[in-house]
Amino acid sequence: MSVLDYAVIGIYMLAIALIGLAASSRPKTAADYFVANRSMPAWAVAMTLMATIIGSGTIVGLPGSTYQKGMILLLGNLTLPLVLIVVAKFIVPFYRNVVGMSAYEFIGKRFGLGGKFYASFGFLADRTFDLGVTLVTTAVAVHVMTGWDLSDVILGIALFTVLYTMVGGMEAVVWTSVAQGAIFIGAAILITFRLVFASEVGAPGAVIAKAWEGGRFSLGDFSLDWKSLTDPAVTTQWLFILAYTINWGRRYVADQHMVQRYLIAKTDREASRGALWNALLCVPVWTVFMFIGACLWGYYQLSGEAGPATADDVVPHFILGHMPAGIVGLILAAILAASMSSISADLNSISTVATNDYLLYWKPKLSEKARLMSGRFFVALAGAFAAGTAMLLIPEQGMASIMERAVTIAAILSGGTLGFFLLGFLTRRATRRGCYTGIAACLVFTAWGVLTSGGDARILDLGYNFSWHPIYFGIGGHFILFGVGYLSSLALGGYRPENVEELTFRRKQNRA
Repeated sequence: MSVLDYAVIGIYMLAIALIGLAASSRPKTAADYFVANRSMPAWAVAMTLMATIIGSGTIVGLPGSTYQKGMILLLGNLTLPLVLIVVAKFIVPFYRNVVGMSAYEFIGKRFGLGGKFYASFGFLADRTFDLGVTLVTTAVAVHVMTGWDLSDVILGIALFTVLYTMVGGMEAVVWTSVAQGAIFIGAAILITFRLVFASEVGAPGAVIAKAWEGGRFSLGDFSLDWKSLTDPAVTTQWLFILAYTINWGRRYVADQHMVQRYLIAKTDREASRGALWNALLCVPVWTVFMFIGACLWGYYQLSGEAGPATADDVVPHFILGHMPAGIVGLILAAILAASMSSISADLNSISTVATNDYLLYWKPKLSEKARLMSGRFFVALAGAFAAGTAMLLIPEQGMASIMERAVTIAAILSGGTLGFFLLGFLTRRATRRGCYTGIAACLVFTAWGVLTSGGDARILDLGYNFSWHPIYFGIGGHFILFGVGYLSSLALGGYRPENVEELTFRRKQNRA
């Protein structure tokens, strides 16, 4: 990279640091630090929701997956608007009237301390893994473009993001996300324009035609029979659609890092609008980066140049070799922006859960000053764990793309939390005893699946082993927890809170 590129990156880092510092003087209370005192407009909510869900995995991972196998992840991502229509109408106002800072306050009120800790711990494990994915996909891009050591890049990004998140709290997360979102949307436009009008490989649009011929706009396998739906070596579109729908439901319904964004809005209506506008931002961005991956395949076929050895390297490989000085730095800044916006949001939400669901349980009379200090401490701790996870995810040649591996592992880590939330939200008859039985059944199912799957490489052979696609670990867990939890509640009875109707969808919503 040129001196100009490094100057552009330096300007970006300085701007983000200044925004973080500007926000650092505002958090005076825990409510300021964790939910920005519920003062954000709808458009800022939409931008921070988008920045939370779109990380470097979008800029690096989605093009890599498309370059390798076509647009197999497109339809799954297109299920988001359908999920968010339901979320905006029912889930957003419910949370804003039932909880203060944490989604798991609801689980605690509905099912008690054990349920609250189970759901919140599952969230912490899932977010730490996802932070690792974000860090490693970013580090891959920076490594390819600069030659810097992957481990050093991971540690550097983690440290910088931890620092501005620690000092500025939620307001720093929101306003840096707005700036970062604008940067990576601009980068998508620049890369697309460069590929479509690449005169060195033919007329405008030549890469699109070549990608079409090569099947890179293919949506994947639509087989619909028992073998195709259960084959561990094949992922049909029906399975992707089901997995993504449940994944979006889990994230936007039961995960703190999204729920916390609903709580920062000024009113219920602003929060619901922000959730809906988020879909209008996310879907085009995902589609454009998958389109970029297809065009990159067409470009390397037409140019005769050797493509990257690893599919996840394709975007930084192209940028470094075919974009002008200054623009290379801008696009690398966009990759960093996508990563940092997602990381900062997750760090803040992890800190919120650790402080409000764990520390305050043991120290309920903690002062505001101590809560602020603990929030900043947990941001730093989460950053350290995330960096360690990223080290373990560094890709090797011949591996499936990071995004494909991430979908499967995230499904396993979900722990049936969507089913758990719906068990409390949709039913009045679900009891604490029933929910614990459902949790136990979910854990047994997941353990059986993980230990007995993998064919000859399985960890444990029980004779009756899990032979389906590993994505079913996560999908099945939600249904098992809900189904077993509900039936056990009917059969075994148990404790239900007196205000159970106030803790279900029957609650009267305030649409102010």
